[in-house]
Amino acid sequence: MTTKPPTTTTDPPEYGPNYGDTRRQLPSATADTRHQLPPAGENRSPKKKRLLIWALLLAAFALVLWLVLRHQDDTQQPTATPKRGAGGPVVATIVTAQKGDIGVYLDEIGTVTPTYTASITSQVTGMVTKVYYKEGQLVQKGQPLLGIDPRTYQAQLMQAEGVLERDTHILAQATMDVERYRQAWAKNGIPKQTLDDQEKIVLQDQGTVKNDQGTVQLDKVQVGFSHITAPISGRVGLRLVDPGNVVQANGSTVLAVVTQEQPITVIFNVAEDSLGDVQGQLRLKKLLSVDAFDRSQQKKIAGGKLSSVDNQIDTSTGTVKMRATFDNKDGSLFPNQFVNIRLLVKTLHDVTLIPTSTIQHNGQAAFVYVIQNGVAEIRNVKTGVTEAGQTAVEGINPGDQVANSSFEKLQNGSKVTAAQTEGQGQGEGQGQGEGPEQGQNQRDHGNHGQPSKGQRGAARTGGKTP
Repeated sequence: MTTKPPTTTTDPPEYGPNYGDTRRQLPSATADTRHQLPPAGENRSPKKKRLLIWALLLAAFALVLWLVLRHQDDTQQPTATPKRGAGGPVVATIVTAQKGDIGVYLDEIGTVTPTYTASITSQVTGMVTKVYYKEGQLVQKGQPLLGIDPRTYQAQLMQAEGVLERDTHILAQATMDVERYRQAWAKNGIPKQTLDDQEKIVLQDQGTVKNDQGTVQLDKVQVGFSHITAPISGRVGLRLVDPGNVVQANGSTVLAVVTQEQPITVIFNVAEDSLGDVQGQLRLKKLLSVDAFDRSQQKKIAGGKLSSVDNQIDTSTGTVKMRATFDNKDGSLFPNQFVNIRLLVKTLHDVTLIPTSTIQHNGQAAFVYVIQNGVAEIRNVKTGVTEAGQTAVEGINPGDQVANSSFEKLQNGSKVTAAQTEGQGQGEGQGQGEGPEQGQNQRDHGNHGQPSKGQRGAARTGGKTP
């Protein structure tokens, strides 16, 4: 009989009253989902995806950077071969550099100043009896302006004339006595002392008569002061006194103001640095032209000549005053008017001129696009005097053709086609390798320096006007 070995059973520990409930099994590593570990393959898959995405982004960024750098190298590399864009050659307005003269001007601000200004005051005391002028009237020298009651001064003049007349007769009597005494002394009828005394009396009477004559002249002047006339020819201002007002002799009250307007002058200041150029021309006995413009500097008012330069420099401003004279026959310049002055100092002859609009700037450097055989070439120029849309330059020669539009499309070596205007001739004025339209363009711009409306439209519409 075989006996089974005793089996040893280990009772599970006590887990509480619900020990028999299968839902309350022993805790294990897999029982709590919060502590479950995912499989190794599932943990590494998102990382690989993220690394792959970053790698693709970096590769794309490197490719874009390489393309940009290559494009910049291609655009900056000079080449002699013509470049064509997607739309073909660049259509541009072409002008021709000209050989001519240009003036060197000084632009200043001036004040219109009358040649003469008379502020009339009373020289006698009395009541104003008459105002002869109208406000703003043009008067001539010697024309009556005001009348002051002259009766007091006429009475004084009459008294002086009476005294003069009396003393004149006394002198005549003394002169006759001298003649008698001389005859008597010649016959030894009187002593010599009596004759000498009578001769001195005659001299005294002559002095009295002369004094009376002076008094009469003074009273005549006073009577003349009662009739105020224009001292100069010009325009009289507004009425300052009325009839019935009493004015005082040598007073400060101004009775009328007369300003001369023909001719008239303009006073302006010039910097002391430019004084040498002006004086150099004046020493050569040259008459420097001066033009007066309005405030906008668009309309020329009058033309004149430089007449004088002040004798000292204003140390507070570093300028010197100059005066220009204008005929002003049409009265376009008015006293105390502010104008813009253009003083022609000298004229440069036989210089190369191009329109100012053709000059481009890169920092401090100036350049133009020279068109040769239909190809644009960048050429640096040195700019000089600018006047009326034209600029004197160095670096190109007269006859060279330069672009005057489409600068945003032009590059060094770009193929260029001249803008064609409507009605342009087909067989005249051919340019350098560009056909008849370029020669016509030279004639259109050689003298004026600015494209016409048709040419500006052609540049925008690809070479043909609408």
